[in-house]
Amino acid sequence: MTEPASGEPLLEFREVMRKLRAECGWKREQTHRSLSRYLVEELHETLEALDTWEATGDGEHLCEELGDLLLQVYFHAVIAEESGSFTLDDVARGITEKMHRRNPHVFAPEGQPRAPAGDAAAVNDAWQAIKAQEKPRDSVTEGLPPTLPALLYADKVLDRLVREGKQPPAGGEPAPPGEPGSVIEPVETTPSEDLGARLLALVAEAHEAGIDPEQALRDAVRRLL
Repeated sequence: MTEPASGEPLLEFREVMRKLRAECGWKREQTHRSLSRYLVEELHETLEALDTWEATGDGEHLCEELGDLLLQVYFHAVIAEESGSFTLDDVARGITEKMHRRNPHVFAPEGQPRAPAGDAAAVNDAWQAIKAQEKPRDSVTEGLPPTLPALLYADKVLDRLVREGKQPPAGGEPAPPGEPGSVIEPVETTPSEDLGARLLALVAEAHEAGIDPEQALRDAVRRLL
């Protein structure tokens, strides 16, 4: 791939998006809401490209899909810029500051030594602790989009419950109802509820093993094809 003549491809792309907003009728009419469906589509296409990359090493496809996802970020930022809400620079500045705050093992706070690095689990625990200080929650589901895929949603809820000292079901079986630390409440014995409890127990098993259940299921389905 060739670099844009300017040598500043990210800045050049911002100017491209500004020009398109000004001179392209379709792009000028878009709003944050109207673009939502495209953001979802591009996200899932990027996930598919990631799976393909792992299987085939097709970096060109992944690069293209990441570009389409980046387009959505720039598009929303340029729309916000026009209304005076925020700019692309604000987006970049905000995420840069967050990376500094939540990675004290890499970016030491001013006047302080770096925090101990530890392994990946320790780094994630430190990140979650800092996040909890910055954004205290009133409930275990606060801040979790209800539209998340069910397996991912369950995994996030279980992770938060564990961090509160509650133990999820393990070994493929729900914790006995009423037992201290039980996550699953007593359920009726309908087929749907029974299946839901067993699925939740499997998500808990995956969480305990450090496995992403969403990715594991996608991989399993792909092996069927």
